[in-house]
This record gives sequence, C-alpha cells and structure tokens, in this order.
Amino acid sequence: MTAKILDGKIASAAIKDELRERVAKLGAQGVKPGLATVLVGDDPGSHVYVRNKHTACEDVGMHSVRHDLPADASAQQVFDVLHALNADPAIDGYIIQYPVPKHLDFNELLHAMDPAKDADGLHPVNLGYLALGATDTPRPCTPMAIVDLLVRNHVPITGQHVVIVGRGPTVGRPLSMLLSLKEEHANATVTQCHTGTNFLPEYTTHADILVAATGKAGLITADMIRPGCAVLDVGISRGEHGIVGDVAPEVRDVAGWLAPIPGGVGPMTIAMLMRNTVDAAERRAGSGA
Repeated sequence: MTAKILDGKIASAAIKDELRERVAKLGAQGVKPGLATVLVGDDPGSHVYVRNKHTACEDVGMHSVRHDLPADASAQQVFDVLHALNADPAIDGYIIQYPVPKHLDFNELLHAMDPAKDADGLHPVNLGYLALGATDTPRPCTPMAIVDLLVRNHVPITGQHVVIVGRGPTVGRPLSMLLSLKEEHANATVTQCHTGTNFLPEYTTHADILVAATGKAGLITADMIRPGCAVLDVGISRGEHGIVGDVAPEVRDVAGWLAPIPGGVGPMTIAMLMRNTVDAAERRAGSGA
C-alpha cells in the first residue's frame, strides 16, 4: 500500500479560487478585505511565512499591510501597533507572527487584539466560542486546515476515532475541540496524546485519523499506525537536511492517506487565514460598516 497524498497545494489553490469570487463580490459593495501582519524580530522562518501570507493576499485581490518591528521593540511599541490595527476600518483581520522575542509575552499581546479581527482564531474569546460550538466567530487556522483537507479528499470524519499527538494551543488543543463538536465534518471520537504519553503506540494503532503535531522529528513510525489510517503531519522541526516533520518517511507505505511536510497542511493554513479575513469582511459589509 502506498498512501494517497493529501496535497495542500492543490486544495489551497481551490480555496483561493473560491475566495477570489467572494472578494470580487465584496468589491462590488465597496469593501476590500484587509489583512495585516505584525512581525517582531528577525526570525528567518517568520519572514518567509509572512511574505507568503502577503503574496497569497495579493493573489486573491485582498489588501494587506505589514508591520515589521525590530527585535528590541518594547511591549508598548507593539501594543501601539495593535491598538491602531484594532481601530483601522480598512483592516478586517490581523495576526501576530509567532514566535516573538523572549522579552515579550505573546499571551499579553494576544489579549490586546480585538477578537473580531483575530485572523488566526487564537484569541481566548474565540477559543471559548469554539468550545461552545459557535460558527460565526474566527476559528483556529491550522485545525480548520486539517478538517478542510480531509473533507476535500473524502476522508470520513464523523464517527471516526481521531488520535491527536500534541497538545499545543495552535493545533492539538483546539483541534480536539473542533473535531468533537456535534456538527457536519466533525462529531468524531477524539483521543489526545502527547510526547509524555506512556505506551503511545497503544493509542496510535487504533486511530482512523492520526494527527501528529509535536515538533519531534520522526516520532510516528510505520509500526505505530493501523494500515489504511489517514495520517496528517503537522509538527515541524529543523534537522541537518532542512525542515522535517513528526512522521517518519516509511509511514507512507502503510497509511491510506498522508498529509506530508512540506506541501500538506501548511499551504492550507494560509488559505484558512485568508478565509477568516474574508469572513470578517463579509460581516463588516453586512453590518454596513
């Protein structure tokens, strides 16, 4: 068996086509969706990610603004940018690129955001709404990317056993809430594990869908999954030969589906970021703002 690749590049291209139509309709109403990024410091990976996000915005006709601050920027300098974005009517959504320099508290910065403009869907208010099953507030991008990638490839979710290896605030925790909601493309039975789980294979070998999001290279090996399982690699770490994922290469010979690194969930996360922003712009247009 060789796994069918869950190709995030193909799926994200389809989403961009959908977004272009929605952006065009908003344009006819005099509304142009606006996304901003706030980047503090000189992390090379962050600069690449931010550049990719702005390129994607340009591709679908969205307005985008970069706010790049030096690594030694004070918390007040960052707060000033966030407060300005909260008040800017041309910005429907924005993100604070993670990581931030060590002298800054990312959670404090997150709290300063207007939840309605939280394009990443990570503000505590929006995570609370997710737990309640709200559908009209921003949802976390990577969990939504995972769900959309499965749905577009006709991988069943409802009633399936999903094992998530990872408990981080951007993927593992919100994904467990999202997939257990009683709604379409969810309603799964979710088991959440992590790198401290004893006898991890006892859980992973019973998964219909396995999501690996720990950042520990090669953690998931072929003998840890059930043949035919859908495996999504989300954990990223840097090795001697570049970026690698949590899933060992030989898993491809056992899994039924595989979202690899690179080219799997990553491109979809950017697509979800833009979708959240367009959603916010449509809410603005509907309110007459």
